[in-house]
Amino acid sequence: MLEIRGITKYYRNIPVVNDVSFAIRPGEVTGYLGPNGSGKSTTVKIVTALIEPSRGNLLLDGQNIREDLMGFRRRLGYVPEEAILYAYLTGLEYLQLIGRLRGMPLHVVDRRANDLLELFSLHPHRHAPIANYSKGMKQRVLISAALMHDPDVLILDEPLSGIDASSAQLFKYLLTELARQGKMILYISHVLEVVERVCARVVIIYRGKIMADDSVENLRKLVNAPSLEEIFAQLVEQHDPEAVARDIVSAIRE
Repeated sequence: MLEIRGITKYYRNIPVVNDVSFAIRPGEVTGYLGPNGSGKSTTVKIVTALIEPSRGNLLLDGQNIREDLMGFRRRLGYVPEEAILYAYLTGLEYLQLIGRLRGMPLHVVDRRANDLLELFSLHPHRHAPIANYSKGMKQRVLISAALMHDPDVLILDEPLSGIDASSAQLFKYLLTELARQGKMILYISHVLEVVERVCARVVIIYRGKIMADDSVENLRKLVNAPSLEEIFAQLVEQHDPEAVARDIVSAIRE
C-alpha cells in the first residue's frame, strides 16, 4: 500500500497542499479529482518524488520512500499530463531507451517494447520518429513506457488525453486488468464519467484540502446525488454551470 500521510507543500508561505492524507491500495484504482488550482498537480509531483513536501511522508509498504528513493522509483510507473518525449527518436527507440534506463535485460527490453507497440496499435509506426506521431499516438507511447518494467505503483495523470475512442475503451479494460493483478493505481482525470466507471474509490481535493475519500456509491448516499459529476459539483462549491453559461452568452451579446 502507498500511504500519503499529512502532506503539506508551501509556496511563498502559502499552503498549496494542506495536510493531505489518503492511501492507494493494491488491486484498486483510486481516482484523484479536483478543479484546476486545487492542488492535484502538486500532489502528483510529491507522490512521484519529483518534489519534496514541506511536511508529511509517503510510505510504500510501511517504509518511508525517502529511505530508499531509487527503490521506490524502480517500482513506479508514471504517465505525466504533458506528452514530453524525445521527438527525434522512433517509438521503438524510445521504449528501448526507457527499458535500458530501468536496467532491464536487453532481450526483455526488445521483446517487451515490440509487444507493447503491437498491442497499442503502434507497431507499423515503430521506426517513424515520434515527431511525426499524433497526440494520441504519443500518449500511447507514454502509457507503454510506464508499463515497460511492470511497476507495482502506477500514477496516471490525464492518460486519455488525445486518445481516440477505441484506444480509450482498451485503456479502461487495461486498468481493470492491472488492478486485478494487484497494482496500486492513482488515476487523475477531469473526465468524471470515466473515473466513475473505472475507479473503486475517489479522493476529491479542493483548495489544497481533501473534501472526500470514499467509494462513489457511498458518496452518492452521503450527498444525495445520482452521479459523480453532481457529487463533485456539490463538494467543491461550484456555481450553477447552466446559470454561468447563460451569463457568458449574455455578456458577449451586450
